[in-house]
Amino acid sequence: MAFRSDVYVGLGSNLNNPPKQLHKALRELSILPMTRFIKVSRFYRTQPLGRAWQPAYLNAVAWLNTGLQAIDLLDRLQVIESSHGRLRSGYRWGARVLDLDILLFGDSPIDLPRLTVPHYGLAQRDFVVLPLLDIAPNEMQIPGFGRLSDLASKFT
Repeated sequence: MAFRSDVYVGLGSNLNNPPKQLHKALRELSILPMTRFIKVSRFYRTQPLGRAWQPAYLNAVAWLNTGLQAIDLLDRLQVIESSHGRLRSGYRWGARVLDLDILLFGDSPIDLPRLTVPHYGLAQRDFVVLPLLDIAPNEMQIPGFGRLSDLASKFT
């Protein structure tokens, strides 16, 4: 049997009917090859980072178990984003039809040119930490950041 990893994927949308975008993306995550969909958090409405003039975001976190390698999963997530009309403009924190981020992949950090795990902004973002707390064990250790419940206490 192939090695499998628990993966947590952040989802966000603030354009083109965000609830519909997230529900469709969740269906697409559930049919990824070598991947089992475990659970999704509730949806959180949040204010955008940076450019405050854009619409509010809808965010969630999905828990998957996959036999894919991290970079292969990233490629598949970017295909899903593109299929929703995501355009990569080159600047951060802009309005998005769909944003999918690998927050955690297994127990080890990843530092590749295209992928950093844990996600670099995980600990500073309530729209990541609180949905993650909905579905992950409170005592989960986030590499480099500590216990999930301790991170969440900053936002509750």
